[in-house]
Amino acid sequence: MGEKIAVSYLISKKYTLLTKNYHCRWGELDIVAKKDGKIIFFEVKTRVGTKMGKPYEAINFYKLKGLKRSINYYLLQKKVNNCKLSLDVISIILNSNLKVEELKHFQNLIC
Repeated sequence: MGEKIAVSYLISKKYTLLTKNYHCRWGELDIVAKKDGKIIFFEVKTRVGTKMGKPYEAINFYKLKGLKRSINYYLLQKKVNNCKLSLDVISIILNSNLKVEELKHFQNLIC
């Protein structure tokens, strides 16, 4: 559900979607999009409430390591060269009725 919300958000912000749920040996890239000549890899984290913490807090060293490997493999497989890159996180908190309570977009974490 969080990825659908994220896709709607990105389309409203004029991003062009390249792929969703790209799987490889090292993990998954939730969303790959393009905007202004830049390829952006999105990790989407969604939680109902904050009892278990904020969604973005789930992105730790090991998650970033897997994302970096997945991004590098994607770039190699798709033969992407000389392009600006970014890893962004979309953090979504839903209320008990599964309505968006908060959506935060963290840009340029790595790359």
